[in-house]
Amino acid sequence: MTSRLPRAATVPAPATLPPSDLPGLDPAFSRLIDVHESDGVIGGAQDGAPRTWHVLDNGPRLAQLGVTPVGTILCVHGNPTWSYLWRSLVSQATDAALDGKPAWRVIAVDQLDMGFSERTGVARPLARRVRDLDDFTTAIGLDGPVVTLGHDWGGVVSMGWAVNHPDLLSGVMMLNTAIHQPESSPIPAPLRLALGPGILGRATVATPAFLETTLALAHPPLASDVKNAYRAPYRTAERRGGIGGFVADIPVDAAHESTPELDRIASELTRLTVPTLMLWGPRDPIFGDRYLDDLVDRMPHADVHRFEGAGHLIAEDVDYASSVLTWLADQAGLESLEALASLESFDAAAEHPEVGVAPGLLLGDAAPARNRLWHYLDELRDSDETALIEMVPAQGAGPRVVSWKLLSKRVNQIAAGLNRIGVKKGDRVSLLIQPGADLTAVLYACLRLGAIVVIADAGLGLRGLTRAVRGAWPDHVIGQLPGLVAARALGWPGQKISTVRYPASTGAALGLSHALADIVELGVDQALPEEPAATDVAAVLFTSGSTGPAKGVVYTHDQLSAIVEALSGQYGVGVGTGLVAGFAPFALLGPALGARSVTPDMNVTSPKTLTASAVAAAVAAVEATVVFLSPAAVANVVATSAALTDLDRSALAGVQDFLSAGAPVSEPLLTAIAALMPNASAHTPYGMTEGLLMTDITLEGIREAALAVDADGPGGVCVGLPTATTRVRISALNASAEATGELSTEPGITGEIVVSAPHLKDHYDRLWRTDRASRIGAIAGERWHRTGDVGHFDAAGRLWVEGRLPHVIAAPTGVVTPVGLELSFEKIPTVSRAAAVGIGPAGTQAIVAIIETQPPARRVSLASPELAASVRASVSQPVAAVIVLPHLPTDIRHNSKIDRTKLSLWAARILGGGRMVRP
Repeated sequence: MTSRLPRAATVPAPATLPPSDLPGLDPAFSRLIDVHESDGVIGGAQDGAPRTWHVLDNGPRLAQLGVTPVGTILCVHGNPTWSYLWRSLVSQATDAALDGKPAWRVIAVDQLDMGFSERTGVARPLARRVRDLDDFTTAIGLDGPVVTLGHDWGGVVSMGWAVNHPDLLSGVMMLNTAIHQPESSPIPAPLRLALGPGILGRATVATPAFLETTLALAHPPLASDVKNAYRAPYRTAERRGGIGGFVADIPVDAAHESTPELDRIASELTRLTVPTLMLWGPRDPIFGDRYLDDLVDRMPHADVHRFEGAGHLIAEDVDYASSVLTWLADQAGLESLEALASLESFDAAAEHPEVGVAPGLLLGDAAPARNRLWHYLDELRDSDETALIEMVPAQGAGPRVVSWKLLSKRVNQIAAGLNRIGVKKGDRVSLLIQPGADLTAVLYACLRLGAIVVIADAGLGLRGLTRAVRGAWPDHVIGQLPGLVAARALGWPGQKISTVRYPASTGAALGLSHALADIVELGVDQALPEEPAATDVAAVLFTSGSTGPAKGVVYTHDQLSAIVEALSGQYGVGVGTGLVAGFAPFALLGPALGARSVTPDMNVTSPKTLTASAVAAAVAAVEATVVFLSPAAVANVVATSAALTDLDRSALAGVQDFLSAGAPVSEPLLTAIAALMPNASAHTPYGMTEGLLMTDITLEGIREAALAVDADGPGGVCVGLPTATTRVRISALNASAEATGELSTEPGITGEIVVSAPHLKDHYDRLWRTDRASRIGAIAGERWHRTGDVGHFDAAGRLWVEGRLPHVIAAPTGVVTPVGLELSFEKIPTVSRAAAVGIGPAGTQAIVAIIETQPPARRVSLASPELAASVRASVSQPVAAVIVLPHLPTDIRHNSKIDRTKLSLWAARILGGGRMVRP
């Protein structure tokens, strides 16, 4: 492709230093360096034209301090920015050296024709720019170890340098960039527009339109002085020639001059095995998640973090510099961590005798052999016994009964059929199917094939689902009509497969490639591929989003098998057990447990729609002895129990174990549901998406704990003792409500709950920083998880949950956890539900009670004097204000988790004179 640029674009100009008053940039870091162009050979003779580069370099400052750098970070900006993009990294790296931390030299170049470097008047295609960077590093005598860092097209140039210098390279880092343009996808719309006939020169050179458009991509918007700093080197058309040249150099097709070099770099990148970090802003209209996915495919060992809300100018949107320096510090400590992980388990136990080591928890240990998830599908493949029942099938009337024989056959056919259409081991498959026979068959088919299932709750809503699906970036989507319509309308990635056949016109409108029936036909009498390894990734399960954006939780096959093993061992669920699952995750585990499973007639995205009659019908259908319901479902089952018939009650009397988890369940509610299942042992396990079964307690255990509770203690909800393979510890809170204490089992200490178990998650998907934070302070070489919940142990070793870490109130008298306060408020007869939040600066926060009354209030208001007095009298801590509202906002999945952070901000606005509106 060729593009005619205005004549002014070719005017040479010397390099200069930037203005000395640019915000955030210390002028002492600026240098001008003369470099002779090479003869075209990497590291070759530099006898060509002299070029002057402007760079930011903290090397001289480090030398003044007498500090020897541990390595060099080589930063390359993109288009239309300049080295100013990296100012915070230069400063933070220098400050770290001053503090005695590992010292990194940071060199951030202005590419030729860009920033304050020389305007050469010569076209500089990609291969030339990669060679330019080599000329520069050769001229300054750069030695290893070198870690590259690039953004936008600077990412491509830096990766080109990286693959050319494996002898110097010790790591690769990148912000939003791209290395390959899929032939099936158009280049990003902003770039297509800029490349349009007659537009390129005017948009990029003659006017600052391209520059201004880029600066408008920051979230939140850039301050005016920062914008002016980015504009500083590009004030005139003569200075903007490099911007136009960069855009013109985008390889839009195979005939483009720079396509061979881009292809070369992309190919050689797959051979790099050095540590790699990718920091990404998903709101980027240019280099979105599809480019991240391509890079991850090429460098699957990379650490990745997607910053929700950040976009193309991620370096301005978030504090990327601290992430970079933290990651580099982690790499320096990796060798010692690997050495510790290689120790035998008894050596680790000797070092930490108070903790001990459970099998399979050391990172270096081989996992014990467990049944594969499809074990019973193979073992019972000839059985006509019932495997699952769908109470309200999508098609047909009445319950749909599926035998083990049919389920096993269908799973194998779907797995083989998916394999024939190109679904392979490691591919991500998003399942947008309601719980039932279709979801079960597709799920186990994908697992058997070695594909990675991506499951996000429809309760996240379209916005949350879109964020989750795009974040996981599936290769394939299998769904029912609502999910497929949303996928098409919102541009979700992946090949689309429907659960039922549609007319050709509908299929075309939805972008469908196949229907599930087609897949089954393709898989008839086809051999299955080799089984995935136990250590292969099996699933990405998204959290509910009740405490922030939903996170993808990654499990391996062995970790999912460990969940099955934990459930079977704790509750005796196995072959022949009838299981009613009013909570989707457990419905999907039925076949892995060998149990007859059924999901009752309910809207799974709204658990409170489940009725007592529907539970009884499901129990009768599979002769269930185990029932699992969410807390929100339990409340409505109790509320609708008057409709139960004698036959319904007789069916419920056969239940032996009842479980409810996902959120705290009060003793009165558990008592009420237990009365409907008089022969059942009522349990309320504690867990989370990251670990489904951490502790367990029975109704009798709750009553026993209540008798021993300290009236002056922090209170909370007792969730019992750790399960057989689980370890639980507490990391004590400091005065600022930060969990900084060593892991401990000492009773009476409030802190963050930290857990370890074979069935714990492997990691968070593409959330390196979040995953790292969840492991901080854990025992090196072992897999632990900081839950974000706070609680304490009592003298009997029982765990009490007091709330979420972000919801802890840092009051003048010390930290106050919310759940104990709320339980006290809810003992007042007119209080239905309550939330306790803190407002004001940490350390001086005031407690505010937010009350949902019975009967419900019609509008938001301050509580009556009588109610306010009752609330204050119910607790020992001072309550600054009491606000009444019609309904407390809760998450959709559980209909019980209260967003106290949102309520805190809302209460602060109201008490600060804002309008009395609902949150």
